[in-house]
Amino acid sequence: MRDDMTNAMVDGFKAFHRTYYVERPDLFDTLVEQGQSPRVMLIGCSDSRVTPTALYGSEPGDIFVVRNVANLVPPAEQDGHLHGTSAAVDFAVGHLEVEHIIVNGHSHCGGIKALLNGAEGKYVGPWVEIARDARADVMREYADASPDEQARALEKASILVSLENLLTFDSVRRRVIRGALQLHGWYFDMEEGALLAYDAGKRQYERLA
Repeated sequence: MRDDMTNAMVDGFKAFHRTYYVERPDLFDTLVEQGQSPRVMLIGCSDSRVTPTALYGSEPGDIFVVRNVANLVPPAEQDGHLHGTSAAVDFAVGHLEVEHIIVNGHSHCGGIKALLNGAEGKYVGPWVEIARDARADVMREYADASPDEQARALEKASILVSLENLLTFDSVRRRVIRGALQLHGWYFDMEEGALLAYDAGKRQYERLA
């Protein structure tokens, strides 16, 4: 049984079908026959307001995307557990040989607020603890700041944690050293409609667009 929301999604698929299967059938013919070969992997947040294809105007086949709570990357581990984000990184770098990995954070991130406030739950709490060291740094440096300012600082700091964790993957580190892979930290400011990028040389975020 469908409601207004699912009807809208079906209508959206019809528009997608018209664009890519009726008006531009060659695109999916190529993607099916030759497979995917994206140059970019984007690690984004599951937040429904931050959709990579809408933000960046990308088409099918352009970006290899993994989305999770708070756009976090765990350190490389082989402990017998299941690691979805790590598997995606391994596939993107080892098989697809992407040239760029973008960790894309954003303002008003619920996962980061959960980390700040002490997340509860069997899965969310342990997951956001990936950035616990960044939380400690922010709470020390921004001890007198408002909760919103602390959240904003932690949203940006957690991106840097994920960039550091990416380098614990052997395949990532080797390709970065060879100059075959670049890592980027981007931050989408929803209020300003601005995109910021971390400049490692200046140790600060600067506006991209």
